[in-house]
Amino acid sequence: MIRDRIVQHLARAWRFLLLAAAFPLAAAAQTAPLGDLLVAPGSAGLGAMIRSERSAYKGVGYSQDLVPLYLYEGKRFFLHPTRAGLKLSEEGRHRVDLFLDFRFEGFPVGPTPGSLAGMQTRESSTDLGVSYAYRAAWGNLKAEFLRDALNVNHGEELRFGYSYDWNSGRWHLRPAITLMQRSAKLNNYYYGVRPGEATANRPQYMPGAGTDAWLGLYGYYDLSRGWRLLGGLGTTLSDSRVRTSPIVRDGSRPTLFLGAAYDFGSYHRALFEAPEPLIVKLVYGKSTDCNLINTMTLRCASVTTADNTRIAGFELGKPFITRVHGWPLDFVGYVSLLQHDERGLQDNSLQLNAYMKAYYYGFPWSERVRTRLGFGVGVSYAQRVPFVETRDLVGRGENTSRVLNYLDPTIDVSVGDLTGARSLKETYWGFGVSHRSGAFGASRLLGNVNGGSNYIYTYVEWKMQ
Repeated sequence: MIRDRIVQHLARAWRFLLLAAAFPLAAAAQTAPLGDLLVAPGSAGLGAMIRSERSAYKGVGYSQDLVPLYLYEGKRFFLHPTRAGLKLSEEGRHRVDLFLDFRFEGFPVGPTPGSLAGMQTRESSTDLGVSYAYRAAWGNLKAEFLRDALNVNHGEELRFGYSYDWNSGRWHLRPAITLMQRSAKLNNYYYGVRPGEATANRPQYMPGAGTDAWLGLYGYYDLSRGWRLLGGLGTTLSDSRVRTSPIVRDGSRPTLFLGAAYDFGSYHRALFEAPEPLIVKLVYGKSTDCNLINTMTLRCASVTTADNTRIAGFELGKPFITRVHGWPLDFVGYVSLLQHDERGLQDNSLQLNAYMKAYYYGFPWSERVRTRLGFGVGVSYAQRVPFVETRDLVGRGENTSRVLNYLDPTIDVSVGDLTGARSLKETYWGFGVSHRSGAFGASRLLGNVNGGSNYIYTYVEWKMQ
């Protein structure tokens, strides 16, 4: 009877946490302004956005892409929808950034249209860039220089943009225009036809350098304290030499963004102005063949696998919000560094995770033994794709990616309550699942990966005083 009641309470808590934290499961030049709209200095946010764009290629039509939103605006570091970087200088109206930015361009994922049949796939890439921004009452100016950081297209791009912020009540709008001077290598890679790819209906063609333009309207609507609906509508006007390519359809490329996000900072200024103790967490775990849902519901917890790979590492955390709306619910931000012990199956490697975590602790017995159920959502970068992901995904003919969505469900108890030691009241011991995965193959940003990896781990966590 007692066991059944505990299971019922845990099930209710999981549903509550999934509503609170799992919502985020749901083109660089076009999405960049959304970062400025969403985050205030010292804040963090989570959300998701659907991006629909008319493809530049003949015979493709519209494509949809899920863009997870991991947002952070620190004193020196920032994380925007498709961009992460460092603030080199921020003085008054002037700001200079160094950043990495995801480039959505590339051949469509899925069935190959006839216009591209027999051609070598053109891949998306990541750009390294530097930007200068100037803000004034009459609008915002921005200049950016980007270069391919992964040597995929070897291209360069120079952007000049203007935008204007309009606010009225809960509505916040930003019309914007951007001119993009693109190098010959960039255009030739994505929209050129190489000699070996030429056919009777697809002659060899290289568009060379050119200038594109983007016209757009971005905005968000404040639903409540923290929750925001966001979106954008715009179109890309490609250079005439690009539109002349035999694989490119003539005309503009409309794009639509729709999504939602929760801003953890803008409505909680007092928290960010007051110093918070640093949270330290030590982790050790093993790979499992159990899927995430079965592990969370205690239907599978075996760590006996053929590969027997392991993880170990540490995490640093910062409280963001305590007792949301008076509920027994806290939000904590974490950054973790894990080492993969691949047991000789491939070289060992590191994994970096950044995520926001919701903790629920409103159980009937929490006054006696404080028990927390946690659910974290964020992003994970692996130095090398973990062996278990390579084994499973490649075996199914699926893509792999070093950048994936990250989930971290946990359950823990207060060591101080268990032992009677008051000094250990804020020390917790528990179990969790380190989960990397794509968004069911629906996100180009996450490599269109459908699958991932799970590691069941144990941990101890405490607050530094």
